Amino acid sequence: MKTIVTIADVRRELDGARAEDRTVGFVPTMGYLHDGHASLMREARAETHLVVASIFVNPLQFGPREDLDAYPRDLERDTALAQAAGVDVLFVPKLAEMYPTPVLTTVSVAGVSEPLEGAARPTHFAGVATVVAKLFAIVGPCRAYFGAKDFQQVAVVRRMVRDLSFPVEVVACPTLRERDGLAMSSRNVYLTPDEREAAPVLYTALRAGAAAIGAGERDPAAVRELMAGIIDAEPLARLDYAEVVDADSFLVPDPLTGNLRLLAAVRFGRARLIDNVGVTV
Repeated sequence: MKTIVTIADVRRELDGARAEDRTVGFVPTMGYLHDGHASLMREARAETHLVVASIFVNPLQFGPREDLDAYPRDLERDTALAQAAGVDVLFVPKLAEMYPTPVLTTVSVAGVSEPLEGAARPTHFAGVATVVAKLFAIVGPCRAYFGAKDFQQVAVVRRMVRDLSFPVEVVACPTLRERDGLAMSSRNVYLTPDEREAAPVLYTALRAGAAAIGAGERDPAAVRELMAGIIDAEPLARLDYAEVVDADSFLVPDPLTGNLRLLAAVRFGRARLIDNVGVTV
């Protein structure tokens, strides 16, 4: 595995591969990798000839009171995991390489970016879209692999790719979970032992909402209240939102119909965790 730190060098490497008719799989990350990231890398390994992963903690997607400085980092551990998962090229740019001057150009995706995470973190998706657009411009034509845990992020990236005609195929891979259902996340490291024990209530609430829809519930307010009630019953959990939306538009159908996504965000002490499940009516 090669570790590359400059834009010019990673472009040269990937352009050379494509010149030999080799396909490129790309896994963008912020590091502190876990088995969920590894699953994306393994999927890229199975489907493409050359796998590149990036590690860059992007300051544009953090709000002023969020955890940019505290975000966990461990490059040695990440390098070992990426190599074991079959990555060929690890792109680890410094901040000055990605943003050598103040950023005056940003990418904003209207509609799907506005509710839920967009409402809770107003600058987040513009930061995500901007850095992903930059990474796509650096990496070039590829299949890009994202985890479905960040379902709204995937929707934002898909729309950006469609609207701006990036030569990229966005692949959403299933959420990997711990044995008790907690979605794997780099931020799980923030949980205390008691909070870790309580955290699966997030997935429990989402499954309960999906089960209610499966049993015939069509009132979005009733599903929302069911999920919120389960989360609120856990003393260590503080609900940010719990909602059921159309999986494409992120609008709330009433009555519930079509391809739906139930999404929630919950705080456990320092950790803010998100998760989602899908259901079709």
